[in-house]
Amino acid sequence: MTDTRGQQPSYETYNGPLPGERPQGQPGGPYHPPQAYGTPAGGTPVGGTRGGQTGAVRRPRTGASTTPRTRKARLRVAKADPWSVMKVSFLLSIALGVCTVVAAAVLWMVMDAMGVFSTVGGTISEATGSNESNGFDLQSFLSLPRVLLFTSVIAVIDVVLMTALATLGAFIYNLSAGFVGGVELTLAEDE
Repeated sequence: MTDTRGQQPSYETYNGPLPGERPQGQPGGPYHPPQAYGTPAGGTPVGGTRGGQTGAVRRPRTGASTTPRTRKARLRVAKADPWSVMKVSFLLSIALGVCTVVAAAVLWMVMDAMGVFSTVGGTISEATGSNESNGFDLQSFLSLPRVLLFTSVIAVIDVVLMTALATLGAFIYNLSAGFVGGVELTLAEDE
């Protein structure tokens, strides 16, 4: 087989710079590779001078958008764990029950301080009373301990009902999500 490339230079006699070395005409300092863009039409370098060479700064495209994009993700709630729904609804219903009892106590104290019970109680006792009896005593019937006891019973019933209904709702959601795929949510990242 013959070599058809012709005469090749001898590598033993090559005197030029090796790869990674500086050419002999380049001054000392950090190495700057040749720039792809020359100086603009005005003659001034875009990036200033750097080590005796003129550098160019790449300008952004005019059609490029500079506003950041908001990342969005579409997620599907495929299953709600009934045990965790029961625990969370139990705690929330207890908090709602405590708020109900406190609100009833504050409302009773405000109405008592305004004299609502004494005024309405006097009117009712006059309407229901006779010469022999005093009539219905509203103030003793709507005393603070009796009102708080009634509100506490309602709050306990509310805790039991809310917990049971939320757990039943989780079971029903899981059944319906098996048929239709569940609720789809689109979440976006805040900037």
